[in-house]
Amino acid sequence: MKKDIHGEYFDDAVMTCACGAKYTVGSTQKEINVEICSACHPFYTGQDKVLDTAGRVDRFKKKVAATAVKKAAKKA
Repeated sequence: MKKDIHGEYFDDAVMTCACGAKYTVGSTQKEINVEICSACHPFYTGQDKVLDTAGRVDRFKKKVAATAVKKAAKKA
């Protein structure tokens, strides 16, 4: 194996989630920030939770509502 090509490994690296959960993991980075972890992921918690980035869910709901209004006006 070649020497001096591998990054420094930290046994006590801290991973922080947006929900506030903190974990100690092994990594080549000292600090890791993530948006979702096993404490808040819907698959693991069993709760249905929508992760909205940049208002995508709201825009989708507006489009669906506008389409429903157009269909109702077309039928009448």
